[in-house]
Amino acid sequence: MDLAGKKIVIVATDYFEEVELTDPLERLTDMEASVEVAAPHEGTIQALRGVEQGREIKVDKLIKELNPLEYDAVIIPGGVVNSDHLRTDKDAQEFVQSMADAGKPVAAICHGPWLLVSSGLVEGKTITSNLTLADDIRNAGGNWVNREVAVDGELITSRNPDDLPAFIQMIAESISKSSEE
Repeated sequence: MDLAGKKIVIVATDYFEEVELTDPLERLTDMEASVEVAAPHEGTIQALRGVEQGREIKVDKLIKELNPLEYDAVIIPGGVVNSDHLRTDKDAQEFVQSMADAGKPVAAICHGPWLLVSSGLVEGKTITSNLTLADDIRNAGGNWVNREVAVDGELITSRNPDDLPAFIQMIAESISKSSEE
């Protein structure tokens, strides 16, 4: 799939699940998309591989500097600590709300949907995530399902790293589809 000319941002902070950021970054870049990493702070963000320390990833922009008009999609990787910090970040909440309001793909995997919950985006939506978020999603008015990928409107969600191939494919298809409309 060719995503030339499309711009995607990955929103994360320290202790994200490494493969949930690096796989989409690499695969979507291979499809010719421009992919940036945004975080609450400058410099680098630290990855985890499960509970082991992973590599550091360069931050391209601050979340507070993001303009939803400049992006075709946003991706939110998981990692318990990353997701717990992002869900309380007002800039991250406002950005994903703006992307969703614009009908642009908002993709979250594993614990990443916590940001969707805290941004008020799951009510009435069918969402998947790590099993430990099922109650949070239901309590926010969402319909939690246990499947590889759930797509409901602009929201694309997946459960865990095993789902990455289908998750990335659905992101690419959604970006292509939204550009045709």
